[in-house]
Amino acid sequence: MSFTTADVVKLRKATGAGMMDCKNALTEAEGNFDRAVDIIRERGKLVASKRADREATEGVVLAKVTADQKFGALVVLNCETDFVAKNEKFIAFTQQILDLAIANQPANLEELKALLLEDRSVEAHVTEQTGVIGEKLDLSYYGKVSAEYVTAYIHPGNKLATLVGFNKAGFEVQIAKDVAMQVAAMNPVAINRESVSQEVVEKELEIAKEKFRQEGKPEAMLDKIAMGALNKWFQESTLLEQTYVKDGKISIKEFLAQNDKTLTVTAFDRFALEG
Repeated sequence: MSFTTADVVKLRKATGAGMMDCKNALTEAEGNFDRAVDIIRERGKLVASKRADREATEGVVLAKVTADQKFGALVVLNCETDFVAKNEKFIAFTQQILDLAIANQPANLEELKALLLEDRSVEAHVTEQTGVIGEKLDLSYYGKVSAEYVTAYIHPGNKLATLVGFNKAGFEVQIAKDVAMQVAAMNPVAINRESVSQEVVEKELEIAKEKFRQEGKPEAMLDKIAMGALNKWFQESTLLEQTYVKDGKISIKEFLAQNDKTLTVTAFDRFALEG
């Protein structure tokens, strides 16, 4: 079977592969379009397996909320180089996955990978794009927040994104944006001190005790001094107690109360690519 330039273009559109790769696939498939598609997909699996031991530390972090603002999703698609991470097609592919998450609201990452994007699973598409791009790709993270009102923030550069859920809607949108930016900037470990696990609390107390012990503080005073250090840690590390970065004189809890005394944060998620 023969093929035309139009067939090459059609294959490129269907797979995202380069023109020469599409031409070679059609040649190998003797003009059979479906077989050529399979060849390109198989090459994707081959490239993926060859690059399995490579580190994919670059990538894109995107977040989005549903039209009713009651659900938000955050996805991370990793690649090997910043050059690929900044590529418009790579960002658009990540956005496709995020849109699918918003539409289907999967329970976890495995469910997201199993969702159908066009005629194949998300995981299959990621493998195929590994072959097209020539770098290891990894859909490494999926986060979600459900609440009465959810907002999303993507820091410029697509390396950091946050989701924040609130207990009610109907308040000024900028308030939600400011809190989402606070989460991005200050990386809290929990909403408030009550939601910090006992394991983390005990670890922080032990770290504080050892620090003051090394400084020569009396053993009998260590518990009391460590509790003071723990309270300071709560103020620095829990969202509602953190100092509001845009003011510096009030906490996030006080900032929310200034606008609505019953308004509070019920959930948040944050992901940042290091480096």
